[in-house]
Amino acid sequence: MTDEMAEPEPGAARGRRGGGRGNRSDARTRGLEQRPFAQPRMRYRPTEVVSADELESIHEASLRVLEEIGMDFLDPDARSLLRAAGADVDPDSQRVRFAGAMVLEYVAKAPATFTLHTTNPAHKLAIGGDMMAFGSVASAPNVNGLDGGRRVGNRADYQNLLRLCQCLNAVHFIGGYPVEPIDIHASVRHLDATFDALTLTDKPIHAYSLGRQRNQDCLELVRIARGVDEATLENEPSIFTVINSSSPLRLDAPMLQGMMEFAARNQVIVMTPFTLAGAMAPVTLAGALSQQNAEALAGIAFTQIVRPGAPVVYGGFTSNVDMQSGAPAFGTPEYMRTAMIGGQLARRYNLPYRSSNVCAANAVDAQAAYESVFSLWGAVMGGVNLMMHGAGWMEGGLHASFEKMVLDAELLQMVSAFLDPVIVDEDSLAMDAIREVGPGGHFFGAAHTQARFRTAFHHPMISDWRNYESWEEAGSPEAGGKANTIAKELLASYQAPPIDAAVREELEAFVARRHAEGGVPTDF
Repeated sequence: MTDEMAEPEPGAARGRRGGGRGNRSDARTRGLEQRPFAQPRMRYRPTEVVSADELESIHEASLRVLEEIGMDFLDPDARSLLRAAGADVDPDSQRVRFAGAMVLEYVAKAPATFTLHTTNPAHKLAIGGDMMAFGSVASAPNVNGLDGGRRVGNRADYQNLLRLCQCLNAVHFIGGYPVEPIDIHASVRHLDATFDALTLTDKPIHAYSLGRQRNQDCLELVRIARGVDEATLENEPSIFTVINSSSPLRLDAPMLQGMMEFAARNQVIVMTPFTLAGAMAPVTLAGALSQQNAEALAGIAFTQIVRPGAPVVYGGFTSNVDMQSGAPAFGTPEYMRTAMIGGQLARRYNLPYRSSNVCAANAVDAQAAYESVFSLWGAVMGGVNLMMHGAGWMEGGLHASFEKMVLDAELLQMVSAFLDPVIVDEDSLAMDAIREVGPGGHFFGAAHTQARFRTAFHHPMISDWRNYESWEEAGSPEAGGKANTIAKELLASYQAPPIDAAVREELEAFVARRHAEGGVPTDF
């Protein structure tokens, strides 16, 4: 691994953001147990669901789709770039076909690893290889919590979810708007929402690719917040965008414009077809994955046509639908398998891999738990590098939940603990402790145990390991109520990350100017 890909050290210098005066989430907050902010490494061999021959069959089918059927690219500038690069662009339609060799030539130009920078150097992320990064829920139109119930997304809840993300060490980046602040007009929403993300957190952030101007505005806000010039921003990827193809086999104009803006400036694109087997893709998993792979390869190749070497992530988001209602299903065995196979495909092309932690549950209940665990395990054992929707996703993405964010953060901490290396050395083999206790004794009072009891095991925020009687005496606390209490305690402890007054003033001035100019058109 190169120096540029080195794992960020917890507690490293904060650069322009000051010397660590931000929130106190690196320590226990009012008794809550959190691991330090750090990226876990995948220390196990990823699960291979299909054989090498079967994987190659999916690959070959994808190339046939692009060569024989093609994809529609709905932006004329994008089609011009593709034509100049040698793709077969139909002059009478928006259809583009690719020779397989051309696709692979351009995909091979994408980097296998890169670093995603942010305003706080201690929170920069290594993307690719065996490194993992976990993000917040994103793009939910509604928000839910034990206090206030389910409600339409709004700026106050959006800001509080950002604060909670900042406090939770298991959340490494802001995956998008944790909830859509619908009370801000769509023409200027990206300005206010990005300003909030850059001032309430110091973790890497996301911008929505909804046309050129929004992307240009977000790039400028990030540049200002980091206090760097244009050249440094281009040399240090500092923001990412997720590109969803309009499955089956289409990339629309706003997405393509975002791809061109981000790739041209060397910023991160996460190319993610959203393919639901039986609805937007063939009902068989092999067919759905072939289509996912075709759409992903076409998009990745396009980013490298725009700028060879631009950072890009292979995204997998294939699940199934309930064939009776047509509703998307998440956390299913099908989703778990496609998450793992998606990782196999990403490794086939030597690219970083994006997957998600998702569920279709409407309440923070057993369904939410088991579907999230299945989704999470599929992604982790698929070798995920960038975990979208890692904390807080509910109802198939229709609402974000404060309590679920805390519960998911606990799951992510457990994953990180599971991925810790097992230390096997003279000290850990504990021969002196075994000798001290001898047959029939216990190790609670042993010197070896007493010296390590705070750090020996994972200490949970949520799990309750008391016996029934002591649990009942404590008021029979259940997970949802405990998570609600923890969320409130974390929000009460929140401190905004420090920011230079001049930088904040420049951010405010930019947002005010773009407001005065009317923001962006909303006629897409």
